[in-house]
Amino acid sequence: MHVAKPGLRVLGIAESYSGREESTLAGIVMRKDLLIDGAAFARVTVGGSDATDAIIRLFSRLGRRDINLMMISGCVIAWYNVIDPEAVQDATGLPVIVTTYEGSEGLEEDISRHFPGDAGRLAAYQRLGDRIPVRLHTGYDLFIRPYGLSQEDAERLCNDFTYEGRVPEPVRVARLIARGLVRSAAP
Repeated sequence: MHVAKPGLRVLGIAESYSGREESTLAGIVMRKDLLIDGAAFARVTVGGSDATDAIIRLFSRLGRRDINLMMISGCVIAWYNVIDPEAVQDATGLPVIVTTYEGSEGLEEDISRHFPGDAGRLAAYQRLGDRIPVRLHTGYDLFIRPYGLSQEDAERLCNDFTYEGRVPEPVRVARLIARGLVRSAAP
């Protein structure tokens, strides 16, 4: 992957949690010049363990070979449904950058409290490892976990795709679309 390529395409994935049994994932294909040229959706179980499979399914539905990278907003979605970014990378063949936006002491205690005895969920969370803080050109901090690409390339791509604030455009737009879809389905 050539990180400086102007036509580089990122699949940005974000969720809209609605407090129901399922949460909505939106995936948006965006070029570096902000052209959006694809979208797909999937559902994940709130409190489940199907987030990784849902992301792989969303990618497969696109049927695209021109996507260069995946950016995912958060590793823990839909009330502690833990994503395995390495499995996503293995299944799709794409490098993955997981982004988060605030400092945190971690979720081990919360997972143990809400899912007592669920050693698999806790282990999945612990395998994620530490987040890397990145100071963006906008002056904001972003926290990343890169998979399949160097920290330097991940930082550059996050900066290239962030035009204001702290949220890279592919995941910002995916989140807006996921929220809009959830709101349009509300009674």
